Amino acid sequence: MKIGFIGLGIMGKPMSKNLIKAGYELVVCNRSRSSVEELAALGAQAADSPADVASKCQVIITMLPNSPQVRQVCLGENGILETAGAGAVVIDMSSIDPVESKAIGEELVKKGIHMMDAPVSGGEPKAIDGTLSVMAGGLYIRKCETRVFTAGREASVFTA
Repeated sequence: MKIGFIGLGIMGKPMSKNLIKAGYELVVCNRSRSSVEELAALGAQAADSPADVASKCQVIITMLPNSPQVRQVCLGENGILETAGAGAVVIDMSSIDPVESKAIGEELVKKGIHMMDAPVSGGEPKAIDGTLSVMAGGLYIRKCETRVFTAGREASVFTA
């Protein structure tokens, strides 16, 4: 199964590299094409938009700077909502407002797309060496936990 990864910045790029090293097939997207090209050189498939990623993957990870960007990537023009199929899972690893995360998840679920909140702690050094702490919660965690936790070693799992 391919994993989508949107957001190849200070945290997302090393997390993506660790997923590739672990043998996962990635489809990546970022505003900066240089980061996409760098990951493509390591074996990832380049995507032109979040919608392009979502059309190719059932599991999509976002690692973005703030709530408005997560909302845009998930619900905006050329966003995940446009092309993701029912049953897809968005794993948001950004550190965003939990109220906004819930609101985005409520919009996605109307189309049968599920959202899992999985912020990380540890900063760039731990993203690079794959030792992030992942605090994950959501109904679909068992479907995604291997993919999420490959980006880090320590995990706190919260289920309903």
